[in-house]
Amino acid sequence: MKIFRSESFVDYSTYTFNYAIYCIKENQSEIPEIYKKGFLPYSNNTELQFETYYLARSLRVDLERFQDSSENRRVEKKIIAINPSFKVIPISEFNIDQAEFLDFCLDYGKNRFSEGLELERLKYILATESISHIFEFEIGDKIAGYILSIIENDTLHYWFSFFDLNFQKYSLGKHMMFNAIKWAFENDLKHVYLGTCYGEKSLYKVRDFKGLSFFDGNQWNSDMKLLKQKCKLDNNFTNDCFKQDTDLFLERLDG
Repeated sequence: MKIFRSESFVDYSTYTFNYAIYCIKENQSEIPEIYKKGFLPYSNNTELQFETYYLARSLRVDLERFQDSSENRRVEKKIIAINPSFKVIPISEFNIDQAEFLDFCLDYGKNRFSEGLELERLKYILATESISHIFEFEIGDKIAGYILSIIENDTLHYWFSFFDLNFQKYSLGKHMMFNAIKWAFENDLKHVYLGTCYGEKSLYKVRDFKGLSFFDGNQWNSDMKLLKQKCKLDNNFTNDCFKQDTDLFLERLDG
């Protein structure tokens, strides 16, 4: 892997000169190490020729500490009325160009992604070499949802999910995430990565699942109280927040 930095936001008043950190994957076997270093796949620029990852506050489930929660049990009890099922399909055996599949994903993205989802970006994502499997969920004989996943060695990344919003009242999205984690646990994987964790809207992941840790910029941190504080402050980030993070880092050095 190749790690590089790119200039980001500047605040001369506090002498803060940010450099965003990225990583280029050079071969597939690097996937677990890339995620362990806190990187996630970047898909917002369809012109990029190399598989690029960005460093962020990401969230993962340590499967050695995983167990179902009361919320997981509540969701599973609620959704049993519609009896969903799923299968895990290698990407090589799935037709990613079928119109029904693309329309399903685009329709979900139009309704649920803040910036929407264009066909060009969706096809760019689907062409990512690292995508290895698609979780396909069904209710009766109807497709109910998909998860685009990256599975390599002991690592699973729950990257993009798309589901039928008609089943939203049954907490289908939570059901899909829980069952992907449970599948990884049952198949002896070590970690499931759940993407970024910013803002209060991300806190459902923190509340719903056990065995969590987050990448704090330096290491994986299992202090969920601290993570909740960070998420609640994300929309009102101040120089005081920067000072708190700096002080915490210095404390670690002293310790």
